[in-house]
Amino acid sequence: MPHELAPTRTASRRLEATRLPEHTDRLYRAAYALSGSGPDAEDLVQETFARVLSRPRFVRRGGERSYLMRVLHNTWIDFSRARAARPEPAAGEAVDWVVEPESDPGGLALDVRLAYEGMRELPAHQREAIAAVDVLGLSYKEAARSLRIRQGTLMSRLSRARERVASYMEGAA
Repeated sequence: MPHELAPTRTASRRLEATRLPEHTDRLYRAAYALSGSGPDAEDLVQETFARVLSRPRFVRRGGERSYLMRVLHNTWIDFSRARAARPEPAAGEAVDWVVEPESDPGGLALDVRLAYEGMRELPAHQREAIAAVDVLGLSYKEAARSLRIRQGTLMSRLSRARERVASYMEGAA
């Protein structure tokens, strides 16, 4: 039997390239939560899509976000290793958060900015957990599978990450 029958045995289907743009915004937010940088997040998303498009991919029904988070996570690890191998520029990056005062009367944009700043301070494993669940919107099961950790481990990391981000936001307010 040819290998082409394997996807039907596992109830998976081919990931269609035409569906990738549907995930761009969420994937960008997750990449930003991981990297803490707009340009790096853009690079991570582009590289994630390039990797996914490099060959046919098969995913479970409804598992596209989880699969893309796994690819994004692996891409981020590769970027981090490459960055560690070369010197970092001295100047930090300031994110330009442009918000019309009338369009954000409750200060939500400020809260989002503070939340991302707080995420930047997290250890990598906590940042991965909060990016997968709170930013990308994966279920605990999907996030644990995409990060290749146990669900209990994910929940523990997520709890600690949320506490640290909340403390950061309270201190900055």
